[in-house]
Amino acid sequence: MDQFRTIIKAPEYPPQLKHKVIFESFDQLAPGEAMLLINDHDPRPLRYQFEATRSGQFSWEYLEQGPETFRVKIGKLD
Repeated sequence: MDQFRTIIKAPEYPPQLKHKVIFESFDQLAPGEAMLLINDHDPRPLRYQFEATRSGQFSWEYLEQGPETFRVKIGKLD
C-alpha cells in the first residue's frame, strides 16, 4: 500500500479552493491513513484551522520545511 492515500499540490489550486480541497480530502481518509500536502510556503495557518476544527483527529509531520517546498504528512488518527 502507498504511504499516502492522497497527494495534494496546493499551488495547483486557486486560492479560494485550496483549503476546501484539503479538508475534503482529509475527511475522506480512514483512521490510520495519511495524505501528503505539498506547498510553496509554510502551511502554518492551515494547521491552526485543523486544530480549531479537527482537534485530536489529525497528526501533522513536516517531511520538508522549505525554503521553496514544504511537504507535510497529515494523518487521520484512530
